[in-house]
Amino acid sequence: MVDKPGGMTSHDVVARVRKIAGERSIGHLGTLDPMASGVLPLVLGRFTRLAQYFSSSEKSYIGTIRFGFATDTFDAEGQAVGPICEPSLALHDVREAARKFLGRIDQLPPAFSAKKVAGKPAYALARTGKEVTLKPVSIEVSEFVIQSLQGAEAEFQLTVSAGGYVRAVAHELGQALGCGAHLSRLRRIRAGAFTLSDAHALESLAEAAQQPQGLESVFVHPRNLLPELPAVSGDDYTLGRLRNGAQANLPEFSSAPLVRVFDGQRELVGIARRVAGTLFQPQTVLG
Repeated sequence: MVDKPGGMTSHDVVARVRKIAGERSIGHLGTLDPMASGVLPLVLGRFTRLAQYFSSSEKSYIGTIRFGFATDTFDAEGQAVGPICEPSLALHDVREAARKFLGRIDQLPPAFSAKKVAGKPAYALARTGKEVTLKPVSIEVSEFVIQSLQGAEAEFQLTVSAGGYVRAVAHELGQALGCGAHLSRLRRIRAGAFTLSDAHALESLAEAAQQPQGLESVFVHPRNLLPELPAVSGDDYTLGRLRNGAQANLPEFSSAPLVRVFDGQRELVGIARRVAGTLFQPQTVLG
């Protein structure tokens, strides 16, 4: 788990950790824009097979919205677009406008985003000056709190479902207040069950890799992965069947659709899917 610094792409972080860990098979569980910092969960080696189970995780952020003008990227790295003003806003009015974003909303993704248009990332087209047409996406904003307002800048905390863009919320909040706005600072403090307390600076990972226990000392314990799924430690017969792709009986469960299966307390064998009663089929096998 990395505490991504601002100024690096998520791909840059993955490349750095590949060198630190000496592992080619690494993926991240949710892109952070270069400007943003914070929680960037990584999966290494055989654990990359679990990435699919994290795709719907909601994420929490803190940051700063700058009112007065919009940008083409919806954040501070873009070019100013539209009129520029010195807004005179009251904290009460900003909070009232923010409340309208709570719940299920349709959000138009930024033109400078990884959303695909005719098979190409939207940002690749936007950078060439081509018009980018994206469709609104339904997202859930479960928390949007304006914590303070100092001049033209508001500090906030926001929790959004997978697929939501915080900078699009900042942009649309500026439109709602009639003064334009963009995201000037963003830090992810949670991604699913992962929080900043689990995250490590790249320098700390490099130091840990040189210790006798290696990166194992900073990895999230396998029992803490996907905590929303029930877990069971299987016997040798059950584990043998699941490892070989065969169905097995897990009498502890009769209604859970997915179950984490362990060999002992630490080794995650895989994820099994219930097919009928207490009969389970291995869906993802780690080893």
